[in-house]
Amino acid sequence: MRRLFVYCTVLVAVIGAAAAPASASTAVPHIRGTSTVPVYSYADAIRESVWVQTPLDNDHDGVPDKVAVDVVRPRAGNVRVPVIMTASPYNASVGRGLEKERKEYDAAGTISKMPLFYDNYFVPRGYAVVSVDMAGTGRSTGCTDTDGREDTLATKAAIDWLNGRAKATYSDGSPAVATGWTDGKVGMVGKSADGTVANEVAATGVDGLKTVVAIAATSSGYDYARHNGVVVAPKANEYLFNLVTSRPAEACAQTLKELNTGSDDATGDYNDYWAERDLRPDASKVRASVFLVHGLNDGNVMTDHFAKWWEGLKVPRKMWLSQTGHLDPFDFRRAEWVDTLHRWFDFYLQGLHNGIDREAPVTMETTPGTWIDQPAWPAPGARQVQVRLGDGNGTTGTLSSRPGTGEKTWVDNPDLVEDAATANPKDAVAGRVAFLSEPLTRDVRISGNPAVQLRVQVDRPTTELSARLVDYGTTSRVNTVYPNEGIRTLDTKSCWGESTAADDACYRDSVEDVVTSDRGILTRGWQDAAHRISLRFRVPLQPGRWYSITVPMQATDQTVPAGHVLGLILQQSDFEYTTPATTGATVRLDLRGSYLTLPVVGGARLP
Repeated sequence: MRRLFVYCTVLVAVIGAAAAPASASTAVPHIRGTSTVPVYSYADAIRESVWVQTPLDNDHDGVPDKVAVDVVRPRAGNVRVPVIMTASPYNASVGRGLEKERKEYDAAGTISKMPLFYDNYFVPRGYAVVSVDMAGTGRSTGCTDTDGREDTLATKAAIDWLNGRAKATYSDGSPAVATGWTDGKVGMVGKSADGTVANEVAATGVDGLKTVVAIAATSSGYDYARHNGVVVAPKANEYLFNLVTSRPAEACAQTLKELNTGSDDATGDYNDYWAERDLRPDASKVRASVFLVHGLNDGNVMTDHFAKWWEGLKVPRKMWLSQTGHLDPFDFRRAEWVDTLHRWFDFYLQGLHNGIDREAPVTMETTPGTWIDQPAWPAPGARQVQVRLGDGNGTTGTLSSRPGTGEKTWVDNPDLVEDAATANPKDAVAGRVAFLSEPLTRDVRISGNPAVQLRVQVDRPTTELSARLVDYGTTSRVNTVYPNEGIRTLDTKSCWGESTAADDACYRDSVEDVVTSDRGILTRGWQDAAHRISLRFRVPLQPGRWYSITVPMQATDQTVPAGHVLGLILQQSDFEYTTPATTGATVRLDLRGSYLTLPVVGGARLP
C-alpha cells in the first residue's frame, strides 16, 4: 500500500510583523544584524534528558504518563534561548530521515546523538533543540493512540514544561526546570507523523508555541485512513501502533482495542473517534505561524491534507509545494531549504526582522527544478470550468464543452492497476472507461480541487468509484514512484552544522529523479458509491435506480502543456490506494448527467 486563499503582500507583511517578537538586542552574541550566526560550541553544548509529566494515564497504571525529552542547548551564559522542538514516534523504531537515524545515548543515559541536522546547525546559532519521544514510544511511558488525545496532550506537556507549567524530573527523580535557560518560545518542525503532531499541538492554541513547520503532514486522521468512506487499509491504526510502540503488549492492550473499535473499518463512517483526530474544525484555535511543505505527488499523505488545513488557518502562513512525493525538502532542495528555515526561525523565535514575512506566501515547483512565487493558493484567477463527458467512439469518450447523449458501461476489475488503467487510453481495457480531450491549443493550469459528477446506475447495493485525471504527452517529469518518492541518493555528502564523534552533521546528497514519460497523473479521487447522507451515515444504493454521485479529487496544481491531451479515467475498485470490498458491480454511466469540474486559471476551456 502506498502511502491557500488570497493574502496580498502588504497584508502578510503587516500581520507577520505584528506577530513577530520585538527585535533582539545586538548585544546577544549569536545575533549579527538580522541573522543568527554560529558562535557557540556544539561539542561543548549542554546535553540532558528529562521526563515530563503529562495530564493523562492511558496505560491505566495509576501514574501520570511521562514523555522522554532530550535537550541539546548552547552554553549561552545568562542568555535565555528559544527552542526548536521535534516530537516523533520514530526515534527508537523506524528512524528518521533518509538515513533512518535513531537517538543514541551515552553510558549515563544522556542524549549523545539526535536524528537529523537541526541540533548540529541551530545550537551553535543560539537555539536549544529538544526532541520528544511521543507517548508510548522510545523511552516514554503511556501508549501512543495514533494522533489521539494522548499523542497531542503528552507532546503539548513538553511545551508547558519549557514555559514552567508542567513538571519534569531527571532519571534520578530530581526536579528538572527549563525556565532558567529558555525564554519559552518554541517552534515545532517535523515531517509526516512528526509534522502531524506539530499541527495537533498548534490546534490546542498552547501558549509558547510561536511557529510550526509541518512537512508532508496530515490534518485529518479520517482522510488519511479513508477516502470519502472508502477504507484505505484495514486496521491501519493498529499497524501504525505496532510500528512505533515501545511498551509491553499488556500495558497498552486497552488502547489498542479502542483503536480498532473506534476506527470502524466495517462501515468506513466518520464518527467521534475520527472527530478527535480531525484538526480542521480547530484551525481557528491556532495561534502560531504556520509553514507548510507538501509534495503535489504525495501518494501517502494526500494533498487535501495541506489544502484544507491551509484554507482554515487565520495566522501568518507560508507554503512550499513541490513536484515530489512524500519527502522532506532537505532531500530535494537542500541549500534553499536550510536557508529559508533558518530565516523563518530567526524571525519567529529570535525576533529578527529579516524580511521573510514580506516574501510571497507560496513557492511552488511547476516543472522539474523550476520554482515560482505567488501571492496565494489556489492560484489567483482560478475558477471552476465545467467539462462535459461525450460519446466518442467505442469505450473511449470525449472531454469538451459538448455533452454526450448515450451511456458507457463497465464491470469492476479488481486486478486493474493504475499503470494499466491509464495506458493506451484509446484502447478497450476491462474495468475502465476513458475520456480524452482534443490536443490542447494552449497551456491549461489546474489549481485547486477538481471533481467529477457521475450519473450512474449499479446492479449491486454499493461499489467504489475511482477517478484519475491524466496528462497525456511526452515530457520530463519527477519520477515519484515509491519508495524513492522523486529523488536519487548520491554517493557524495554535504555537512550542515557542526559535528561530534557521536553525532555528525553530514548527510548523503540527493537530487530529483527526473525522467521522460508519456503521461503523468495529475490527481486522483475515490468515492464510496452509496447514498451517503453524510460521512456519518449512508444507506445502500437500490439496483436499477439512477443516482448522481460526486467523486471529489485531491487538490492539485499542475499545468497541462499545449499539444498534450487531458484524460479522465474512471474505474471501480483500486487496490493500490484503497482496500474496498470488491462487489463485481456493473456500472452504467449516463453521459448527459455527467461532467468534470476543473479549477482552471484564467478560465480557459477545452477545445
